[in-house]
Amino acid sequence: MASVTINNVRKSYGHFEVLHGVSIDVPDGEFVILVGPSGCGKSTLLRMIAGLEEITDGEMLIGASVVNDVAPKERDIAMVFQSYALYPHLTVGANMGFSLKLAKAPKDEIRRRVGDAAQILGLTHLLDRYPRNLSGGQRQRVAMGRAIVRQPQVFLFDEPLSNLDAKLRVQMRSEIKQLHQRLKTTTIYVTHDQIEAMTMADRIVVMRDGYVEQIGTPLELYDRPANLFVAGFIGSPGMNFIRGQVSPDDPSVFRTETGASLPLPEGITLPRARDLIYGIRPEHLSMKQDGVEATITLIEPTGAETQVTALLGETPIIASLRDRLAVTTGDRVTFGIDIAAIHIFDAETETRLTTG
Repeated sequence: MASVTINNVRKSYGHFEVLHGVSIDVPDGEFVILVGPSGCGKSTLLRMIAGLEEITDGEMLIGASVVNDVAPKERDIAMVFQSYALYPHLTVGANMGFSLKLAKAPKDEIRRRVGDAAQILGLTHLLDRYPRNLSGGQRQRVAMGRAIVRQPQVFLFDEPLSNLDAKLRVQMRSEIKQLHQRLKTTTIYVTHDQIEAMTMADRIVVMRDGYVEQIGTPLELYDRPANLFVAGFIGSPGMNFIRGQVSPDDPSVFRTETGASLPLPEGITLPRARDLIYGIRPEHLSMKQDGVEATITLIEPTGAETQVTALLGETPIIASLRDRLAVTTGDRVTFGIDIAAIHIFDAETETRLTTG
């Protein structure tokens, strides 16, 4: 196993730069997830770690060795792709041991490593089957097993669950996390799904347009987002954003653009006469007698909770409510706000000014 150090790495295609001085330190044994919308550069960065893309500038280290010019096969990494890329004419066991066979490893060694990986992944009874006889989840396990048998210093995962249905994705998330806890191999995982990132990662790297927006543990990003983009990207449903200013008459009141009054914690200092954005997560809204009035436009029961979309003036907001309520579309309701959980952002710079 080894650490991965990405030091001011840039990637350009001609005059078009897609990664702008990215720096990330991944300690030995950590599970780090690169997350962001499509086109943010996360898969390009992963391919640069693997050696499948050249580095335009900066340094890439695996352990203590600079690998900028090292061939992929000599980096001692193993990569699991979105597509399973299994050989259809080979059995599960032969697929898993293929890289060792190419390396001319002894047959007993191949058999032992394949057997160990199969036991870890619950594939022992499938070693003689062919990929066409496997489900999507089983094929993904085989792809993971092929990586495990190599016993690499670093695992790289490029959106490995995208082709699976929702229920199977949840199951595979748990299996990958348990696999990491067992093997303790340094892992870098790319996904656009922030739920995957939140549930699996030791640390998350949020990317946008080739830049790193914030690095932190899942709860650090959720509770203390650095800016508006991270606050909106992390969390499902996303954080509610309401534009306005601090009331000139009362520093404990936030006045929205449509004139509604939202509470602010006592004792905080915010700039006056400046456009701000008031952020509150859906779970920090509740139905109360006293609060801010809004008109319900959509009700979505999910079983465990009900997601209510309402208009606060002209701004849509979402509340995630645990109670089952006798309300309907068009009702005028009152939401209470947990003022200890609000976030205030500067509307111009989009940086977070304060949080509960």
